[in-house]
Amino acid sequence: MIISTNIQQTREIISPYRSSGKTIGLVPTMGALHEGHLSLIRWCRRECDYTVVSIFVNPTQFAPSEDFASYPRPIEADYSACRQLNVDLVFAPTAKEMYPGENITWIEVEKLSEHLCGASRPGHFRGVCTIVAKLFHIIQPDIAYFGQKDAQQLAVISRMVADLNFPVQIRPCPTVREPDGLAMSSRNRYLTPKQRQQGLCLGQALQQASRLFAAGQRDSHVIIEQIRPIIENHPEAQIDYISIVDNELCQPITVIDRPALLALAVRIGQTRLIDNIVLDPTEQNS
Repeated sequence: MIISTNIQQTREIISPYRSSGKTIGLVPTMGALHEGHLSLIRWCRRECDYTVVSIFVNPTQFAPSEDFASYPRPIEADYSACRQLNVDLVFAPTAKEMYPGENITWIEVEKLSEHLCGASRPGHFRGVCTIVAKLFHIIQPDIAYFGQKDAQQLAVISRMVADLNFPVQIRPCPTVREPDGLAMSSRNRYLTPKQRQQGLCLGQALQQASRLFAAGQRDSHVIIEQIRPIIENHPEAQIDYISIVDNELCQPITVIDRPALLALAVRIGQTRLIDNIVLDPTEQNS
């Protein structure tokens, strides 16, 4: 496995593989790798000839009040995990390498970034889209792998790729969960044992929503109000949002008459957790 921190060196390393017709796969991460990330790497290894993992805690997607400074950076453990999965190249640049001067060019995807995390974290998706576009230009992957846990991010990046004609295929991969149902996240390590137990309320709320939907409930407001107490009954849980949006543009809908995303963001203490499920009436009717 090769580790590169330099953009030009990374391009030179990948170039002969691309020239020989190898399929290049990219797994973009911010490090602190967990089983969710590792599942993306395994997908990439199965489908591509050459696997690249990027590790970069991107400062432009964090608000000043967020956890950029304290975000976990266990880089040696991340390198070890990548070696065990036979990753070909890890691109782990510094912030100065990626942003050598004042950055005045940004990519924003409208509509899709207006609600959910886009509303509660202003500027977040501008930073995400800009850094992902930079990675795509540097790596030039054929396929890039993203987890469905970050459903809005996946939708935003997919639309950016389509609208700007990036020659890359976006591969959504299933959410990976702990045995007790908690969605894998690098931020889970912030939780105390008591908080982690309370964090299960996100999955419990989604399960109840799924049962209501399966029983025929299609009113978004009714579903949201019936699952809200499941979260509010936990003393350290503070709801950022519970929202049901359409799958295409992430706009709120009142009646679930087409594929929809039920998305949650909840703070357990100081730790912000997200999770989601798809509610699709077309699957039930088929």
